[in-house]
Amino acid sequence: MADSNLCPTCYHYDPSMPAAIIFTILFFSTSVVHVYQLARTKTWYLIPLMVGGVFEFVGYIGRAVGSSQSPEYTFGPYVLQIVLILIAPALFAASIYMALGRVVLLVDGEAHSLIKKRWLTKLFVAGDVLAFATQATGGARVAAKTAAAIKSGSNIILAGLFIQVFCFGFFVVVAVVFHRAMIRVPTPQAMSGNIPWRKHLYTLYAASAIIMVRSVFRIVEYIQGSDGYILDHEVFLYIFDSVLMLAVMVIFNAVYPGEVQALLRGGRMSQGVLSLQRLDSAPPASDWTMQHGDGSDPSSTKRKDTMAIRMVA
Repeated sequence: MADSNLCPTCYHYDPSMPAAIIFTILFFSTSVVHVYQLARTKTWYLIPLMVGGVFEFVGYIGRAVGSSQSPEYTFGPYVLQIVLILIAPALFAASIYMALGRVVLLVDGEAHSLIKKRWLTKLFVAGDVLAFATQATGGARVAAKTAAAIKSGSNIILAGLFIQVFCFGFFVVVAVVFHRAMIRVPTPQAMSGNIPWRKHLYTLYAASAIIMVRSVFRIVEYIQGSDGYILDHEVFLYIFDSVLMLAVMVIFNAVYPGEVQALLRGGRMSQGVLSLQRLDSAPPASDWTMQHGDGSDPSSTKRKDTMAIRMVA
């Protein structure tokens, strides 16, 4: 009796073991850095970004295992990699949406935003959760193994991808409108040279554009279906998904949004992939005396290099 777990037609090619191992290592490495940065800065809204990185490297472990089974592939590793690699970008998106809300708060720019701060993060995260749940549901249907379930699962995944693209498109519109308004009528905080809001906004643009390209690629892939040209050639997965999602992870390693959170807390943060330093309070009294040559209480003296910013509600 044939093993029901075998899936000889799961892949339309022989998956590359070297490519799977390389991206497992790369995603693992950038995820470890994100764990370190998260622990140092306590920027908890970036947890989805970090978890997405974990999903990526576990997904590529699944591809590596699948490659080792050639030609007797099994459903387990196949479903693991297809689901985790598929839904990880939705987790990246959740952190991106929340980061924009923090930038708006940082420059006191709510009046320039199409959506009030009360709803800005909630609206986009709700849409992202819907996209995530839809794609995950589709992935679960694919795991049912029957031809009908795989087809319906693919259609559900396609719907989730359309939701994701719509949310990202609207998000970019909101971000651009906010940016242009801030340029025309900047707030006092935005005019301060101590607040690098433009840098973080451009970072969000870059990450959003990359995820948008990847999502459009996935839509085309699922529209073409199991007989499509994309699904028959593994190289497209690595060019338009693996490399792009790795780029998003690395971009946020280099320009870490934790700096915005530190500024919202009333401090500063020195940037650098492995040299983050939280400065959320005044320096110790001994350091203050050395720097200023007086015996004043650092807690009662305003630091010259720090602007007071409201705490996040």
